Amino acid sequence: MTTLPVTNELGYFSIRLESIGGLGANLAGKMLAEAGVLGSGLNGVNFSSYGSEKKGSPVKSFVLFGDSQTEIRSHSPIEEPDVIGVFHEALFKTTPVLSGLRTGGTVLINSSKSIEQLSQFTDLPNGKIAIINALQIAIKEKTRVNTAMLGALFRICDFLNPEDMRQTIRKTFERKNPHLVDANIKTFDRGYQEVTIHTVEDTETEKTNSFIQEQPELGYLTQEIGGIISGQGNSLLKDLASSRQGFVPALEKESCINCAACDYVCPDFCFVWEERISKRGKKRMLLKGIDYQYCKGCLKCVEACPSNALRKVKESDQAIRESQAQIAFPLIKGGE
Repeated sequence: MTTLPVTNELGYFSIRLESIGGLGANLAGKMLAEAGVLGSGLNGVNFSSYGSEKKGSPVKSFVLFGDSQTEIRSHSPIEEPDVIGVFHEALFKTTPVLSGLRTGGTVLINSSKSIEQLSQFTDLPNGKIAIINALQIAIKEKTRVNTAMLGALFRICDFLNPEDMRQTIRKTFERKNPHLVDANIKTFDRGYQEVTIHTVEDTETEKTNSFIQEQPELGYLTQEIGGIISGQGNSLLKDLASSRQGFVPALEKESCINCAACDYVCPDFCFVWEERISKRGKKRMLLKGIDYQYCKGCLKCVEACPSNALRKVKESDQAIRESQAQIAFPLIKGGE
């Protein structure tokens, strides 16, 4: 019989996954709950919270476990989880991902940074901090970050049997994508083996993790008179760093034929053009570069490019800053 390490007043062990659309957190939550219920004999439930189903939109996935004698009747968003999984470290800039973490809880972060670097990057809570470079594993194995995160979560939740998740992976992928089964199992195993777990104890400062309910900036009480929408529903005024998933398009100007196929399919007007004199002495619009401030990494431009001047590359802060300097557009935060 599987014994849960800790439970809340209702007898639940709770997990909250913080992610963005496209990283597979919704599927990860479903697979995690399935492995716990069918493999370990626990009672469990999974449900998710998200807006429009597209890359870059905020996603939360919730998993509740109870022992075989505990009925689970809650489908409310988890405010005080025992474990939080952060699928993209840029979420720390825009979302209170750590809010409500229970005392002694564990935070799993998909990051290439060390614990010292993360401590400077964000205010880590007291408790256990687990770090896994899920993106690097996914790139190497040609999978997605969710199965690497699942491997790390099974290492943290040691009351679950890793073999149950391997069986769940086989069941999930073998029908429609049998060629992905072995790669995802290998990704899961690497996540399980490569995660590092640290204990953070800050006795000098009292860190609280009270749950923060996210509220819209404008509502029926705070909207301007006349119903003016001051924050348009596009990315022109927003920093989309938290929307990217680790890949961005890169431009090789030497191969570019300035056909504008990339500009035609780009949903966020990321391509910068300038008027120059061609070799024939005529005025022509030529592609200057990519404004990454608006790019969410959908890579539609790479698919549309007929000359292979655009290619998919791993996102690098230094490369993005250099590109912004070339087009003379500084990176700014939303609202600045």
